[in-house]
Amino acid sequence: MSMLQPAGTATADASVKDTTTQTFVKDVIEESKRQPVLVDFWAPWCGPCKQLTPVLEKAVRAAKGKVKLVKMNIDDHPAIPGQMGIQSIPAVIAFVNGQPADGFMGALPESQVVAFLERLTKDRIGGEAKDLLKAADAALADGDAAGAAEIYAQLLAEDNANVPALAGLVRCYVETGALDQARQTLALVPESKASDAAVAAARAALELAEQAKTIGPVDELEKKVAASPLDHQARFDLAVALNGKGRRSDALEHLITIVKRDRKWNDDGARKQLVQFFDAWGPADETTIDGRKRLSSILFA
Repeated sequence: MSMLQPAGTATADASVKDTTTQTFVKDVIEESKRQPVLVDFWAPWCGPCKQLTPVLEKAVRAAKGKVKLVKMNIDDHPAIPGQMGIQSIPAVIAFVNGQPADGFMGALPESQVVAFLERLTKDRIGGEAKDLLKAADAALADGDAAGAAEIYAQLLAEDNANVPALAGLVRCYVETGALDQARQTLALVPESKASDAAVAAARAALELAEQAKTIGPVDELEKKVAASPLDHQARFDLAVALNGKGRRSDALEHLITIVKRDRKWNDDGARKQLVQFFDAWGPADETTIDGRKRLSSILFA
């Protein structure tokens, strides 16, 4: 079957079909529990719809079963688009595991439609939750908190008790400064899982972010440390503030300096703060690995 066949013959293809108000649950909700389903809301009078639909059909067929396309004529079947708040078309909503997961409005070019499908299907096909979790963790490590949050939310839509996904979402909120949401999400973790490594890391990251909010601006603290290099409290505060700005290596440097100069200062406070940094950064983080080596060389010299 040609990918460029006329739209009217598309329903012969199992990956592309039309749906009605009556068959929507079967065609979309139930089917999306097997693989993502795109719903193309369109109408005969809509010019951009006529441009987009063939592009969608081609991209979906090229995905070879990883995703399905279901088309709904909103003139003939207005109830569901009305309930979903679809006010302009073309509108494409992707359903995953029975829930709307993503979408876009307007007639996108083919390259953007293909990119949308790739993002939607990445690591899902034959993919287990652990693969998605790995992808989310990688996105967060790369600084893409929004992309990571999207995947964590997708995992939580499938299983709202997914502890690593909850912990990951907490870290996303911390990264974007949404500390209230981070606190609320952390509260959803079952008490029995409070000591889980991922949860401990998320909690440490949140505590550090809250701590950083109570400390003065970085530039003021840097001037203070420059003026008084032996002012350990100022250096300690600067380390916490730098970490809050994502400057992990600089934060590590200042705490290592305190440990070298006065191990017992503030009841071993600099070492304890370093350990909390390591918890928040995670064991695989390059700064954690470097920090643990340097700390060990001081403590066990």
